[in-house]
Amino acid sequence: MAQRDQFGVEQTTADPQAVRHFDGALSKLLTLNNDPLAEADRALAGDPSFAMPHVLKGLAGALGTDPSLHADARRSLAAAKALTDVKPVARDLGHVAALHAWLGGHFPDAVAVWENILVDHPHDALAMFAAHQADFQLGASAELRDRVARRLPRLDAGSPLRGYYDGMYSFGLEETGDYAGAIEAGMRSVRSDRRDAWAIHAVAHVHEMTHRLEEGENWLRSRVEDWDTDNFFAIHNWWHLALYILDQERWQEVLELYDQRIRRNDSAVVFDLLDASALLWRLKLCGIDVGQRWSRIAALWEPHIDDAWYSFNDMHAMMSFVGAGEFGQARRLIARLRETALASSPNAGMTRSVGLPVSEALLAYGEGRYETAVNLLLPVRAIAARAGGSNAQRDVIGWTLLAAAGKSGQSRLERDILNERLALKPNSALNLAWSRRRGGPARLEPSL
Repeated sequence: MAQRDQFGVEQTTADPQAVRHFDGALSKLLTLNNDPLAEADRALAGDPSFAMPHVLKGLAGALGTDPSLHADARRSLAAAKALTDVKPVARDLGHVAALHAWLGGHFPDAVAVWENILVDHPHDALAMFAAHQADFQLGASAELRDRVARRLPRLDAGSPLRGYYDGMYSFGLEETGDYAGAIEAGMRSVRSDRRDAWAIHAVAHVHEMTHRLEEGENWLRSRVEDWDTDNFFAIHNWWHLALYILDQERWQEVLELYDQRIRRNDSAVVFDLLDASALLWRLKLCGIDVGQRWSRIAALWEPHIDDAWYSFNDMHAMMSFVGAGEFGQARRLIARLRETALASSPNAGMTRSVGLPVSEALLAYGEGRYETAVNLLLPVRAIAARAGGSNAQRDVIGWTLLAAAGKSGQSRLERDILNERLALKPNSALNLAWSRRRGGPARLEPSL
């Protein structure tokens, strides 16, 4: 007899204890808590014929944007496929097909399969988690919101799944500019499960985008035990805290956060390298000397030059090579991106439209070819979401464009971009300092 998981989804195992371990793995994945794989292995120890723990393990490796994890993910996929060949349950077959598509680089195809699963099984938290993370990586801001919105009315009253969906919904609302709604949904989620690091992170995004720096800093610091303890997303939330402090020009504190928190374990995980590179590049644009910190990050990015998997990663690798003065590595990466751009894969399209021009602009900036950097960045910033990431992460493109405009002597463009930034964050210490450096306060014209 099939067993139902904690959210009411029928799982293809007759072993109730195996389902409880699968529940544990799923809960850890939803809250980004460490080692969901150990719980998945316990589920498989109880029932080796249970396919979904293999799928969960495969997704944990596949969705991290790090191709070095794909060998393990493919082994999990092969094990799940062998089991679903014997027990061909439609939902399980869908999960296997989606994982296969994602690992093959066919990102939209995978998302379409997860969506089809959710149409019939709105309580399938693993399908929702996978699709939501995919929407984030593909820059599909509206789907971050709407994919969850389509399911919320279909949840049973009092469903424990509601809190986790609220956390995802909060992030989607934030990315589409509904900051009040995002706060409400995020707070509901955290009240449901205080350790939901994704929901905590969604609220942190709202504070960043609305420039409520003190409130954001208090939010993250007051909940640090919830999101930093035994959580594989902790580095990213420390990065958000660093952004608040950076915007207040508290440079020494930013560097201390970098050393003591963001790089405390010298992690080689790609997602952690993204945060390190993005923070150091912002410091570089502000004229802050970060010493030898660039060198270690560049060394960890070097093995990923030939990944050709996800152009958002490539842009951050380029930041590290330019920051470290490793221009040979930077040119190697440009050559690889030009090859990637000739292909027909989704990542090739992301590379052509955003990843390659941004990477070329970063290299041009590092080499002092500031006008070239401006010319490359101007057409990209309006379509930068095509390369994935969040509004807060992609803001580094605008920062770089502003700096390049100033250094290339394009004072009118620099003022226009600065006015644009001041319209969004009129009290930003960074924006105001930039205005003072360019010889006077930029200001918005009064409304007519």
